[in-house]
Amino acid sequence: MPVARARHILVSTEDAALDLKKKIEEGADFAELARAHSSCPSGKRGGDLGEFAPGVMVKEFDEVVFSAAVGETQGPVQTQFGYHLIEVTSRS
Repeated sequence: MPVARARHILVSTEDAALDLKKKIEEGADFAELARAHSSCPSGKRGGDLGEFAPGVMVKEFDEVVFSAAVGETQGPVQTQFGYHLIEVTSRS
């Protein structure tokens, strides 16, 4: 069974997610932005969600984590929690 490690930034609007994604693309640090802006408790850890298997996270999140390129910022991805920017940090 595959296992992935990812980090994310959770915000309430698509515009906020797009603004943060632009900052990341311009060189801002993902973890610093997560600590400053993410509404998820994982923000305190720079958005790090640790390792998890398929089916642990909500479907929309899982689909990205188990298909996207490692190390690239994905999103915004909408779930019932809000809008996520997701970066897969490893997958095996």
